[in-house]
Amino acid sequence: MLSAEPSRVTAAAVTFEPGARTNWHTHPLGQLLIVTSGKGWTQCEGEPRVEIHAGDSIWCPPGHKHWHGATSATAMTHIAVQEALDGSAVTWMEPVTEEQYLQR
Repeated sequence: MLSAEPSRVTAAAVTFEPGARTNWHTHPLGQLLIVTSGKGWTQCEGEPRVEIHAGDSIWCPPGHKHWHGATSATAMTHIAVQEALDGSAVTWMEPVTEEQYLQR
């Protein structure tokens, strides 16, 4: 949800069931993820997949292509915080393939 102008901040609590994940995407001004429960995975393009746990905070830099979601066996909930630039907080891209998702 967008906040009232002049603020550009958006935030959402998102729960992923086991095996669920986002598509690849970028954020024009970056994104902060705060894991509140469970266990998940995140991956920046060209880098190894990283396991994330309740209590972890992850910063995704501006324009950095990445994905995040639950592990294949465990649900995960996070709070995602990002700023909008020119009215857009995210650019969605192609789905994460099963091979990419399970690759270590």
